[in-house]
Amino acid sequence: MLTGGQLAGLIIAVFWAILVAFLTLVLLRLSRLLKETTELVAELGDRAAPLLDDLARTVDQAGEQLDRTDVITKQMAGVTQNVSAVTTVMTSVVSGPLVKAAAFSYGVRKALSRPAAPEAPARLRLPAQRKGGRR
Repeated sequence: MLTGGQLAGLIIAVFWAILVAFLTLVLLRLSRLLKETTELVAELGDRAAPLLDDLARTVDQAGEQLDRTDVITKQMAGVTQNVSAVTTVMTSVVSGPLVKAAAFSYGVRKALSRPAAPEAPARLRLPAQRKGGRR
């Protein structure tokens, strides 16, 4: 039979064998994980180059569109200034005579629609009218 020291040695040997087997399985799984990660990174690297090229083309096209938009904006600013100038000229050309014509027609209408007024009583007359028209 086994002595106490031999039994303890056997238990420790079995424990170490189980521990080594467990660590071997863990290392094998870790090795597979690292292999798959390496493959994934390589695949991403292969796919990233065309994506970056597409991204660079898209950014260039967006820059061109912004340049075109800038030109259109500048042209619209010029058009806005021209329209403002034309509006100012038309306002000054049309509004002056139009206001005068409206005032003239208002005056004519008032003059034609006024009936002959009776002579105002003396107290409502102006001082010049009371004195016989002298000033």
